[in-house]
Amino acid sequence: MAATHFLTYPPRALDDKTTNDTPSRDVLIFFISGNPGLIDYYEPFLSTLRSLLDGDASLGHTRFQLYGQDLAGFRDDDHEPFTSQRKPHNLEYQIQHNLAALERLRVESGPRSGSPYDEVLLIGHSVGSYIALELFHRLLRNPDLISHLKLTSGILLFPTIEHISRSSNGWKMDLLRRTPVLGPNAHHIAQAFLHICPRSAIRWIVHGFMGFPAQNADTTVRWLKSRDGVWQALHLGMDEMRVIGEDRWDDELWEIARDAEAHDQVVPKFFFFFGKEDDWVASRYRDGFIKRRQKQVDRTRIMVDEGNIPHAFCIQHSETVAEKVKIWISEMYSRN
Repeated sequence: MAATHFLTYPPRALDDKTTNDTPSRDVLIFFISGNPGLIDYYEPFLSTLRSLLDGDASLGHTRFQLYGQDLAGFRDDDHEPFTSQRKPHNLEYQIQHNLAALERLRVESGPRSGSPYDEVLLIGHSVGSYIALELFHRLLRNPDLISHLKLTSGILLFPTIEHISRSSNGWKMDLLRRTPVLGPNAHHIAQAFLHICPRSAIRWIVHGFMGFPAQNADTTVRWLKSRDGVWQALHLGMDEMRVIGEDRWDDELWEIARDAEAHDQVVPKFFFFFGKEDDWVASRYRDGFIKRRQKQVDRTRIMVDEGNIPHAFCIQHSETVAEKVKIWISEMYSRN
């Protein structure tokens, strides 16, 4: 698999007193994006989280490495041009793409440079949450896939992990997927329109009319004007409708904990953060999920936003969500 664009935020150096008093541990925080899978959308979130972690003295004995990468196929330079025979990547390919990255990554600096991380914390957004749970499931059922990897926890933001086609936006995407002629050719229609639309006009719509911050507006324009990015997003979105259907996690999610116990591994702890109103998550299925999980409070924390943070939090609410994520990380790793 070809490498994709990534963002990485190394830990600050530990002072001599901290190093001598208590052995430090190296933790990889591995972020998996939603769709469209462009990690640049999350730069404000990741950089804010980096600053918040560095500013917490109770986390001084832990070296957090933050890493996130594009999903495959969203930049033209990470693949050969898509064709009717060489189609964009589906959800299974994205799972394998992230699995390959986890196998490759090692401690980048410090006394343990080149060694495996002591622990790995997965953070997923939207479909990235589904990918994160699938990685937990596969690696804990078959530790030999990546024998050195120690998954310990997951933070799942606005997770689309079941019945995505029953949400308001999911229903529209699934209808498009199931419509003959239109579904398989939707990308051609979109690309034809975007091809004739000037870059400056698209940027005005995204930045001036829709109110995207300048950085995210530039990321959006590059994606919309790329050769294959829109096709990749539509193809993956339609595959999500096909795969993330019935409640496959109803039993398997909790098998993750049983699998971990069977292999004498740390039982994973999950933090779920749902939106109050989410166009990609049907409220009745979200509420049913929460009700079914009330007895698993020792392994799972489930929260519903009390404000109005949208599903695409990375556009204008990165700092707010980073502050919430930092609190949960502190719960897991702080030493008071």
